[in-house]
Formats: sequence, C-alpha cells, structure tokens
Amino acid sequence: MTSVFWFRRDLRLSDHPALCAAAAEGAVVPLYVIEPALWGSAGAPRAAFLLASLRALGASMGGQLVIRHGDPKVVVPEVAAAVKAQSVFVTADHSPYGASRDRAVEQRLRQDSRHLVALDANYAVAPGRVVKDDGNPYAVFTPFSRAWLRVGWTKPLAAPAVHWLGDPAVPCERYPAKPAWDVGEVGESAAHARLTAFVASGLDSYDQQRDFPAVEGTSRLGPHLRFGTIHPRQVLAEQRSTAAHDVFRSELAWRDFYADVLWRQPRTVWENLQPKMDAMPVDTDAAAKQRFGLWQTGQTGYPIIDAGMRQLSATGFTHNRVRMIVASFLVKDLHLPWQWGARHFMQHLLDGDIASNNHGWQWAAGTGTDAAPYFRVFNPVLQSERFDGKGAYLRSNVPELAHVSDKDIHAPWLSKKGLPFGYPPPMVDHSIERDEALRRYTIVTANR
Repeated sequence: MTSVFWFRRDLRLSDHPALCAAAAEGAVVPLYVIEPALWGSAGAPRAAFLLASLRALGASMGGQLVIRHGDPKVVVPEVAAAVKAQSVFVTADHSPYGASRDRAVEQRLRQDSRHLVALDANYAVAPGRVVKDDGNPYAVFTPFSRAWLRVGWTKPLAAPAVHWLGDPAVPCERYPAKPAWDVGEVGESAAHARLTAFVASGLDSYDQQRDFPAVEGTSRLGPHLRFGTIHPRQVLAEQRSTAAHDVFRSELAWRDFYADVLWRQPRTVWENLQPKMDAMPVDTDAAAKQRFGLWQTGQTGYPIIDAGMRQLSATGFTHNRVRMIVASFLVKDLHLPWQWGARHFMQHLLDGDIASNNHGWQWAAGTGTDAAPYFRVFNPVLQSERFDGKGAYLRSNVPELAHVSDKDIHAPWLSKKGLPFGYPPPMVDHSIERDEALRRYTIVTANR
C-alpha cells in the first residue's frame, strides 16, 4: 500500500513517529508543498533556511522529495489521487493557521474516501496535554513547567527503513529561488552536530553564560527546532539533572507553554491575551511610524538597542536577552504596539515561531501570561552595562562605537569626548518615557 507523507515543520527522518507509521504501511511518497500563504510571509533568512533544509532532506532520501507549489487543499488531494494513496500522514500542526489548513485538507481528502492521519507534535509535550488535576489549563509558566516535567516524553526513535516512491516517479516542481542569505550548515546532520557541540562546550555552563550576548553561551538550535530538523525530544535526551541543564530544559518548556497558550486561545496570535490591556494607549500616528523606523534600523542612539536590531537585520538572529531589551524599548520607551515589533521579528528571524515570538512579545508588553509584568521596564543602559560590560557585543554590531572606551560605550552621549562621528544621540530620555509608560498603565487600572 502506498501512502503520502506530507512534510511541514518536521524536516528530518529520525525520531519521527508519523513517518514510522507511514513506512509501516508500504511505499511512501515524500511531499512538501510550497504554500503561498506561508512563503509570502517568510522573510529572506527563514526562506533561505527552509530551502536549504528541504534540499538536505531531499538528499537524505536519495533526491526523491517531491516539491509542489500551491494551496494544500488542492495539491495534497491531487498527489494522493495520482499515486492512489489511501492515507496522507502528517505530524500534527497546532498553530492556528496550520490547524485550520489541516481541517480543510482532511475534509477534501474525505470526499475522495481518503484519510489524513495526524500523529505526534512538534513539541516535547503536545499542546493540550498539560492540565491541572481538574482538567483546566495552566495560565502561569512555573506550575505549567512542573506539570510538563511530570507528563514527560518518550525516548527518541531511530529513523525507519522507508521504501521511497518520489521524484522522478512522481512529478516534482522546481524549488523557489533561494534568497541570497548565508544560513551555514543546515539539515538534520547539521542540527545534530550543533547539538553535539553545545553539549560538549556550552550546556554545562548555560545557566552562567546564557545572558551575555558577546559569549557563545546559547544553543543556537532555534531554527532547527523551528523547522524540525531536530525534535525537542532529541535535545532533551542529552540533558541531566544539573542546575545548568535544568535552566536549559526550562527554555524548552517555555516553547511548549507558549504553544499551549496559543492553541487554546488562537485569537492571541495578534490580540492581547489579557483583554484589560486593550485599554493601554499606544501611539500609531506618523511620528510613531518614524520612531518605529529608527528602531527597525538600529538608529535609536541606545547602543544595546541598535546592536540588537542591526544584528537581526544582518544575520537573522538576535540574542534572547537582547530580544527582551529591544522589545521593552519598543513598547515602553516608544509606546508602540507590540504587534509592530512581533511582525518585524517574524520577517527577520531565522527561528521565527509564531507562538514563541508573539507570546514573547506579549510578555515584554505586559499583555500576556506574566502575573505582574507591566512594571518591568528594562533600562537599556543598565542592561548593557550588566550583560556586555566590556562592550564587545556593541562594538561587533555598531562599528561607529568601535573606538569608544568601555566606560563610555553604554551611554556615549555622556562622554566628555562627545558622540562618535555618525552615531545619533538618544532618540528619547529613558527616565521620562518610563514614567510615561507607567502613567499610561494607570489608565488601564482605572478602567477595571
């Protein structure tokens, strides 16, 4: 019996329960659909990473990956009919768009007496499985993470033996043109090499090094988890019960937590999780758009903000600590909608994941899952001094500051030598804007 395996965010062969189930039925047609709805919203970094990952996946199955372009509601049933497959296997997609798309594909397949078989998840613990004793979901991360550990996950599976029936037996369309973007080594083998290197040199000190952007203290596995060239179970299998490992494990729990929140409340992809925060005044006029442009291009006059935004534009990556700092600056110093920042990040991040990205932004904006978040306003100068004391990260991303002293680099406008040539003064006064942010919050509390 022939079946179709429709790859999406699971571009690997190992630890793949859905692929194992397809292989057990007989020959497998490996399919990837280039969806206009998703391709059009992916920025150049993510598009380049996806295409490189697809080519690596195709090579791992002898070049047989079938590429098609179009609406999956049309393409997937057409391919299934052409190869006389009764079943189309997938890894379940829990995102709002993905779940809606899969329901539509399932309905079309059913009209032809065919079936969509959805198994597993792109998370260690699938959304919906972590609940309180009374069956209700967790609204706060810490108790969720404890329950998440209790639920647990299975051991990773070996890659199955698969009888592939793909290109050229099944007609394949061309890959889209790859954006001119260097994504380095990509694919399942590269993901495991990255994990091995992190376990060898970074995992044991993760709790001590993860907040310093000038240090290679994080895993850099985000894009691989995003596209499923590695599964979080495979990452978790390398961890032990130590302080550093526990902190890293909690980052994977955050990923599952945000996916669970979004799955339960799909409206929160672009709406405030806390409806009371709808009353928070934000600026959206022409002047606000000009301020947004300075933030986007790293011309705010605050070195840590500019370094993070320029790194994002140049590499498709920004260190997690810096992501929090630039997000706080956007919503609490510039008073702009968090959705503006979230969309910009999704356009530029290699690891742009809608649940983690948008709910991370809601955490920064005080509209999300944190119990008392709005009073947290990051001071960009103090954050810079604390986490990049010598200014190495700043100098590597803001060349105008290359020759500024360690003392002056975090707030160069205060230097007796004056601002370096070509670098702007701070666009706002942080202390004033912090007070303004808290003043605006009183409007929210007054409306309760």
